[in-house]
Amino acid sequence: MQITVDKTLEILSKDFNLSKEDILKEGLKYFLEKRLKEIKSEIYRITGKYKISSVEEFETLYREGKIEEKDSLADFHKLDHLEFKKEEIERLLREML
Repeated sequence: MQITVDKTLEILSKDFNLSKEDILKEGLKYFLEKRLKEIKSEIYRITGKYKISSVEEFETLYREGKIEEKDSLADFHKLDHLEFKKEEIERLLREML
């Protein structure tokens, strides 16, 4: 028998004497923090690979001819996207406080 999300919320709310909103808020916070940790880990991997700290530094490496786009463009785009996602999640977490 499958329990629906609403039913699960109802059970948790009753068992832990918490509002459904508080349970959802905690769940969202946990989800966002977990996602943020994964994103930061991937950012660390990419920035470590090129010995940079941001996508702006990546652009500088291109302008100065220190790396070739053909060898690193996928990482550049991924880092740009990850930095955007990181900022978005951090903003959402701040707004939840």
